[in-house]
Amino acid sequence: MASSARAVPARPSMGLAARAVRLVIDYLPAMAVLVGALVLWEVLTAGPGRRVLPAPSAIVAGFDANADLLTRSAMNTYWEAIGGLAIGTVAGLAVAFATARWVSAREALLPIAIAANSIPIIAIAPILNNWFGVLNPLSKMMMAAMLVFFPVMINVTRGLVSVHPASLELMRSYATSDWTVLTKVRIPNMLPFFFTALKVGTTLSFIGAIVGEYFGGTSAVLGRVILTSMSSGRFDVAWAGILLGAFGAIAAYIAVVLIERVVIPWHSALRNQ
Repeated sequence: MASSARAVPARPSMGLAARAVRLVIDYLPAMAVLVGALVLWEVLTAGPGRRVLPAPSAIVAGFDANADLLTRSAMNTYWEAIGGLAIGTVAGLAVAFATARWVSAREALLPIAIAANSIPIIAIAPILNNWFGVLNPLSKMMMAAMLVFFPVMINVTRGLVSVHPASLELMRSYATSDWTVLTKVRIPNMLPFFFTALKVGTTLSFIGAIVGEYFGGTSAVLGRVILTSMSSGRFDVAWAGILLGAFGAIAAYIAVVLIERVVIPWHSALRNQ
């Protein structure tokens, strides 16, 4: 009996080990492809001469030579992108809850939201710079927020209104209030839709911030660094800035995925992961 009792705690560690092995196996093909692509990229682009697509080693050297500028620019762009993500998410949630609650709000706000989403971001960037100031980070945040707002609003609205009728009938049979239905049924049903929109919004926020920077701003932002480096033929520095922007978007995406696992571990899409 004593030996059997001591064997029980070993099971969780075996489960963790099996999960770690499965994780390595799942990601091994992707890592192999990534390493192979980098090696091929280096071989095909190595050598003297200026190239629009420099070798990875040249990009690393360009980052090392301009580390201070690139790091400072990345932090400023990350701040604009995260700020835009926050503004767009809050605005999308507010409009979604209003449109899901009141039919009149839905009829008034949805056409405006759809029309705003159809405006090309390149056309709206100069207008935002004039409204908020070309050197003001808020103009870039609002550019990012416009891209984030629509997917959040649409997905959250869908999550709030697409509750199974049987769930609503059950709550009504208990004579529950609208607030209880909202907090116990509609919001839990909405959360998977919300996190799906948020994962899309993380990448869109970085795209919006960097595109907004192309139309003016301080010199210490990724958009300006990429634009000026491309214009002067310093493609290694430009690609270093592009990769820093991609790194920020990927890191934000992973953060949303981790938060999703904590907030809605019960969701069916996460049970077997």
